[in-house]
Amino acid sequence: MQHIFRSLPEAFKDFEGSEAAQQAIVFAAWKIIAGETLARHAVPVRLNKKKLVIAVSSDVWLKQIKDLSAQMIFKLNTSLGASFVNFIQFCIDAKAVDIERNKAVLSKIEEAELKAAALREITPELRRAAETIADEKLRYNFLLAAGGCLARNSE
Repeated sequence: MQHIFRSLPEAFKDFEGSEAAQQAIVFAAWKIIAGETLARHAVPVRLNKKKLVIAVSSDVWLKQIKDLSAQMIFKLNTSLGASFVNFIQFCIDAKAVDIERNKAVLSKIEEAELKAAALREITPELRRAAETIADEKLRYNFLLAAGGCLARNSE
């Protein structure tokens, strides 16, 4: 994943003045570098002139994360291969955090529904054809992709 983020600054040169593009990339990087636990309690709200605003769910989380801001800035900029953030401002906004949590839950539900639909479309013939794939994980992903294509075509 790091190599993808490091290639993005080059890709975003065309969007040099675009705060929206920079914000999108920083938000995506935050979710990865923050880790699952922290990301459930601290979410990016906006990026304005290299100042990243992070909403936290409570004053307890604010105290926990505030001392880590320099480390988080370093991790963000290092993972992105460019200086997108030079300051992080934290604010307590449980509602903003809850909204992001709900989005993540809905996304996981949609993903699970899509996966279930794909798996329902796998025919015995397709399973037999996939048996020639020795790697179990690759075989499963092949079947999932094929089932996904079949599910989309049957809609």
